[in-house]
Amino acid sequence: MIQRPMVQRLLLVLSALLLAGSAVAADTCKNRGELDTMYCDANNDMVADAPTDSKKWKNPSTIVFTYTPVEDPAVYENIFKPFTTHLAACLNKKVVFYQVQSNAAEIEAMRSGRLHVGGFSTGPTAFAVNLAGAVPFGVKGTATEFQGYNLIVIVKASSPFQTLADLKGKKVAHTSPSSNSGHLAPMSLFPAQGLTPDKDYKIIFSGKHDQSVMGVNSGDYDAGAVASDVFHRMAERGQVKESDFRIIYRSQKFPTSSFAYAHDLDPALVDKMLGCFYDYRFPPEMQKAFDGADRFFPINYKTTWAVVRDVAKGSGQAFDKATYEKETKREADEAAKKKK
Repeated sequence: MIQRPMVQRLLLVLSALLLAGSAVAADTCKNRGELDTMYCDANNDMVADAPTDSKKWKNPSTIVFTYTPVEDPAVYENIFKPFTTHLAACLNKKVVFYQVQSNAAEIEAMRSGRLHVGGFSTGPTAFAVNLAGAVPFGVKGTATEFQGYNLIVIVKASSPFQTLADLKGKKVAHTSPSSNSGHLAPMSLFPAQGLTPDKDYKIIFSGKHDQSVMGVNSGDYDAGAVASDVFHRMAERGQVKESDFRIIYRSQKFPTSSFAYAHDLDPALVDKMLGCFYDYRFPPEMQKAFDGADRFFPINYKTTWAVVRDVAKGSGQAFDKATYEKETKREADEAAKKKK
């Protein structure tokens, strides 16, 4: 769970960085689209270009890698150990796994230059692109396709709830404001099913997908909007039993977490690193952890993430500074109320 002081600190740091970025002269960039003023998008591919000044390219001796904190970060440090070992050998550099406790912390780490490459959850990917200069290049997948997931709404198997409309006035958990399946997709898709978040029920932010699942399991929440892949992984690890739950809603398929590098890495390093990612094949333990995915499948942010941007637009959300700060503060306030 993100604690209030931590979120406030992150917001202050991020706000300072955003203000610093605003000092960049607008006329130095002919196109940036939705990107923050720190970045430019001359080729109109919706992601930040590498700096035009090669002196600003970074080629660190130690590569900092992380993975989205949808569950306990320590779990993923162990799961990715075979890959980080491979990446270190492939690049002939030291690679460290940086445990982040929230989406806000991960985005701030890349924007401030402390994170070089990592996995971002589906919704936070767009915030990372626009606010932190992240350049998505891959998604876990197979030889033929990238891996996806559905937004699902889970309830206890013993509960009386059969449809979304049955949840009016109930305790429904969302995960975090920047999450696609945990918040943005419900805001966009639920109204057509007869349930309008923040009108028919008060949104409760759990902080993470696994915490929503465990909260439904314990009875703290009547229902939870979560990513199907996280739910199934938890069941496979024995954290919960799928038979204890019912799924009363399932959305269309979304791309799962992206892998992205910082826009200011040396292009030569980027080319070598992409080869290290794309050529790697997951060992059995990683395949089991990631629902059969065996590789990093190449993707294009502009096209692959179009469905995610459309859902956000349909929910009235934007992947910009104002939305990010507003929703992260809202999450902090929700966490503070729980502590009282």
